[in-house]
Amino acid sequence: MSICVVGSANLDFVFRADRFPAAGETVLGGDFASFPGGKGANQAVAIGKLGGEVHFVGCVGDDRFGDVLIDSLRAAGVDTALLRRVEGVASGCAGIVLDKTGQNRIIVAPGANLHVSAEQVQSALAAFPDAAFLAQLEIPLEAASEIGHSQRAYLNPAPAAPLPDSLLSQLFAITPNETETEVLTGIRPDDLDSSRAAAKVLLEKGAKNVVITLGENGCFWTSGKQELLVPSPKVKAIDTVAAGDCFTGALVYFLSDGRDWENSLNLAAHAAALSVTREGAQASMPTRDELRAFAGAFW
Repeated sequence: MSICVVGSANLDFVFRADRFPAAGETVLGGDFASFPGGKGANQAVAIGKLGGEVHFVGCVGDDRFGDVLIDSLRAAGVDTALLRRVEGVASGCAGIVLDKTGQNRIIVAPGANLHVSAEQVQSALAAFPDAAFLAQLEIPLEAASEIGHSQRAYLNPAPAAPLPDSLLSQLFAITPNETETEVLTGIRPDDLDSSRAAAKVLLEKGAKNVVITLGENGCFWTSGKQELLVPSPKVKAIDTVAAGDCFTGALVYFLSDGRDWENSLNLAAHAAALSVTREGAQASMPTRDELRAFAGAFW
């Protein structure tokens, strides 16, 4: 099954420091780097590097950053025929601060990402009527909501924002992290019972499957009839940027490839764990061969 990823593309600017600055404080940092990112583009690249047929639906500006973003997508095997360049608008950018533990804080300037339109997604639905569609919330909600008209709709509700029940009821799966789960349900998923309670809220609003990502503690999945708590492989994290994007992209790919939930969740968890052992966003996404070697029996 082909996959259309509807989402953002940003050029990320990353600063390293021992700790995050307090309000009004300047902290002397260490290394600096810039690389292609954006939740939608990251997820598309994760799928492409695993060997999936993936089409990116989004916007970049008519600046040199847009060239970098397009080149990175194509290098990962992502089809960019549905990507649009917006004249007179800057490409999206993100400022990321990493502390010495690998945790991050991010500010995003959306730029051209705000120009992704419902009409653009409708064109993708017409071009790929049998595809799975995956969206996030770094683009206008009006555009992201169009994925509900697809055969199989996945939503990664990041950054956190309230969502209408009309969208939730059309989703095959929703993949919030802990913060996003609390925004959507009012329940912080701190343990198995609270994860179940939060997922129940989303299931009652119509989502068919709920996957709550729990960072180093793995993820919780339920369809209301079945559930799994899948651990995350233990690794030494050096950069957690885009780990959630890697997980989501891999999960959608393996489910679309016909694997069951247990196998898909375990492979996605291994992909995300492998990604945090490397620096960067799209550069950290594992290839098919790398994940096969790392995931062992789950492959």
